[in-house]
Amino acid sequence: MRAWVLKSRPNGMPQPSDFDLVETPDQPLQDGQIRVRNLWLSVDPYMRGRMNDAKSYVPPFQLGEPMQGGAVGEVVESRNPGFAPGDKVLHMAGWRDTATIGAEAMPQKLPSIGVSDDTWLHNLGLTGGTAYFGLLRTAEAKAGDVVFVSAAAGAVGSAVVQIAKLKGMTVIGSAGGADKVAFVKELGADACIDYKAGPVLPQLAKAAPDGIDVYFDNVGGEHLDAAFATARQWARFAICGMIDVYNDGKPQELKYIIRTIPTRLTMRGFIYTDYMADFPAFTQEMGGWVAGGKIKARTTVRDGLDATLDAFLGLFSGANTGKMLVRL
Repeated sequence: MRAWVLKSRPNGMPQPSDFDLVETPDQPLQDGQIRVRNLWLSVDPYMRGRMNDAKSYVPPFQLGEPMQGGAVGEVVESRNPGFAPGDKVLHMAGWRDTATIGAEAMPQKLPSIGVSDDTWLHNLGLTGGTAYFGLLRTAEAKAGDVVFVSAAAGAVGSAVVQIAKLKGMTVIGSAGGADKVAFVKELGADACIDYKAGPVLPQLAKAAPDGIDVYFDNVGGEHLDAAFATARQWARFAICGMIDVYNDGKPQELKYIIRTIPTRLTMRGFIYTDYMADFPAFTQEMGGWVAGGKIKARTTVRDGLDATLDAFLGLFSGANTGKMLVRL
């Protein structure tokens, strides 16, 4: 097995010297285990938080141990009656080329519903589920709402845009650069601002002159403050991520947070796993949309296990449009 390990805990932006690619001999399977040859790996912004030695909703990566993340692979050996060689599985033993796993990696056999394997790492997986539950459950968005989505060209944001349009909402996205703005509009957004072209608030105020009902936050910082400034009464904010501040550690300057009082807005953080009981309903509805071509995905793919670190670091410089994946 070749696997990426965390060699030292990053201070600020992770550096290549914080990681190492190591080789370890495969161990014989124990009862209940399977051996999987990984085909696709996912890298996601939340993984940055796991590199800190701090209490959070998932335990930190352990120094010198293979890191974890979403992956799709093929079973090559099994001592688990629920899995047979040739089965495709979704699991959490990513950042490596092969994995010997048991229940701790939460392997799920993939159904044959006519979608590509990598779909289970975006629209039918973590990012699609995060978009679906965050928008419809956490923010309780409904037809007629004006929805603002930051990082709208990313994996989660692009799914939010499409789900919101299918549910009858007006959608304003934010993305960096003309190409990404064009992509967001292709997905059906009614408007998309370019945060690289100037301050967010004037552009958002122009795109939503009557204000916003829902903000889906992937970014924090200036975007979050602009959402406070333009919020209507009873607005709902779903806080998914704050990639702007993952590495710098600086406090956010929120000039307009006081508007939470007159608008009576609610702001709620959430995690994908909060809604696992609703996962079958998500799979059924999202699966129908994906199979019917109503929800599309764009992926940014890096090839080979050696490229995994570059793929991850690229998330923090906007190197991806849609979902960043590694193909093995």
